[in-house]
Amino acid sequence: MKVLALDYGSARTGVAVSDPTGTVARPVTTVERAASDAGFERLLAVIEAEAPERVVVGMPLTLRGAHGEQAAETSAFVERLRAAVATPVETYDERFTSVLAGDDDARAAAHLLSGYLEWQSRRR
Repeated sequence: MKVLALDYGSARTGVAVSDPTGTVARPVTTVERAASDAGFERLLAVIEAEAPERVVVGMPLTLRGAHGEQAAETSAFVERLRAAVATPVETYDERFTSVLAGDDDARAAAHLLSGYLEWQSRRR
């Protein structure tokens, strides 16, 4: 199953996609200000071009696993995205992916996607 992952941020949103088997993740692009109307349209175009079977958005929980201010903003973004695409959209705990990738948002999305794919394979 091809999965597209988003490392959402108000300034930049990293995008990564898996191969059709859902095994390998690769960074795709970064979308500037994805919550703005123009940024959201750019993001929808990327999703349409990649044609994933599922979209996963990183949920930035606090270290204790609680929902803070950033998680609330991400949740609102996820609801907007769910209303705009026919593809199933789910969230995945992203607490440590940005640390691993540094300043590269697309690579952070790829780390997020790799973790998600590994988690999915263990669930099967």
